[in-house]
This record gives sequence, C-alpha cells and structure tokens, in this order.
Amino acid sequence: MTYNLLKGKRGIIFGALNEDSIAWKVAMRAKEEGATFTLTNTAVAIRMGDTNKLGELCNAEVIPADATNVEDLENLITKSMEVLGGKIDFVLHSIGMSPNVRKGKHYSDLDYGLLDKTLDISAISFHKVIQSCRKLDALNEWASVIGLSYVAAQRSFVGYNDMADAKALLESIARSFGYIYGRERNVRINTISQSPTYTTAGGGIKGFDGLLDFSERMSPLGNASGDECADYCIVMFSDLTRKVTMQNLFHDGGFSNMGMSLRAMHTYNKGMCCDCDPECDHEHKYD
Repeated sequence: MTYNLLKGKRGIIFGALNEDSIAWKVAMRAKEEGATFTLTNTAVAIRMGDTNKLGELCNAEVIPADATNVEDLENLITKSMEVLGGKIDFVLHSIGMSPNVRKGKHYSDLDYGLLDKTLDISAISFHKVIQSCRKLDALNEWASVIGLSYVAAQRSFVGYNDMADAKALLESIARSFGYIYGRERNVRINTISQSPTYTTAGGGIKGFDGLLDFSERMSPLGNASGDECADYCIVMFSDLTRKVTMQNLFHDGGFSNMGMSLRAMHTYNKGMCCDCDPECDHEHKYD
C-alpha cells in the first residue's frame, strides 16, 4: 500500500549495491511513495554491483561519487539538483566498511591506518555529506538526513570491531550537525539503529549468523527486516516527522531495551545443562 508520503520530494540515496542493500529497498519504497532521486556509490561498487539496474527500475540517474572525497560530493550534490530540478528534501547515508574486519584484525591489534579508513568511510563521510550540502545550500527547509547505525555504538558486541567506534562517531555527528542545521534551516538529522540485517557489508561481520539468531531470540517483536527499515526511513523522510531531529532511533524489535528474554534464556539454559548431550530436548520454563 502506498500513501504518496514523498510526493514531489527530491533526494539522494547513498550505498545501494544490490537487492540485499537497505539503500536498495529504500529507493524502491521512495519511488512508490512519489519521490524522485539520484543514486550514488563509488565507481568500483557501481561497476561490480547492480546500482545501474536499480537506476533503471526507479528511473533514477546514477552518479558515481566517493563519499570520502569532498570534490566528488560537491559534484554529486550539484548535479543532483540539476537533474532533479531543485534543492534536496532527503538524503540516505547507508555506507559502512571496515578494512580491519575484512582482514581479520582483532580489536586489540588494529591497524591504525585501516582504522582511519574505517572511520572515514563509515562515519566521517556522513559529516562530509552534510557539510557539503550546507556549503552548497542544497537542502530545502524541513529536509531529512538519515544515517544507518547499529546498537554496537552503545554496547560491546564481539566481532563488530572498529565498526562500533565508527557508528558511535556517526551518531555524534548527527547530534552535532542536527543542532546547527536545525536552527539554521529546520533540517532534520537522525540515525536509525537497525536490527542486524543480512547485507553484503553486514555479512562480513565475524559471527554474523549467531548475532542474527541471538537478536531474534532477544527481541520481543523479532528482528526488523531490511524492507521494514525502508518503511521507517520513508516515514522519517516524510512531513509526518518534522519535529524529530538529533535522535538515534532504535528500529530493532525492542532488542535495545532487553536484558534477557524467555527464548534466549531457554537456549542458554539448555546449553548449560546439556552440553554433554547435543540431542537434549528438555523443556525449560520461566515465569
């Protein structure tokens, strides 16, 4: 069902690589809700992924840009305004990558040169995008900027590594720039802390399958899917959320407020009492 929530709105969507990407799902929903937008990713990602296919599906121009390069960003923003015929109403930053994770580096033995790249790609690029938009006066009043985050910005998760530091920085940038851009132009800047979601980037996290299962067992509503995250982004881009800014918004089925769930306790207890018997089918009940 569509509601024309974004009718007449113009946007820029970063990070759509393939059908698993949350950015891909956001683009499809934005099109359904009446928006026009440009798509962007690095030239290498566009060449190796399916971004051009998405552009055809959404009738959206694909503009290559390295989000860590200010000159690229300024070209992207300027060209987007030309293509779309005016200033921008929404921006999605769906970018994250850790070379340390890819190389299997432990958090206690990080390569600091690679850490710089993690922070630049996954967080500082968010600042560069917003700063470039502000300098070019590219955003309409009440525009909405969203960055995708994860609860590891607040809590320690084994295997998430230096991406946790990057997400903490991302959320801080949203608060700091949210105040500045809000008072100047009523621009809203928020982050969405999504459930673990299988994407090309997410799948690279060590122990991701276990994390996905654990989160599902802990969350009273279960994990939020990529499609559901896209719905949430659309609402945040719409005029229905005009007074929401500087927030980290948890979209995780309740996981972020849980300590221990019945399902997780059952699994934990079963493992404790039956670690000598993998075939155990005991029932463990709790009030």
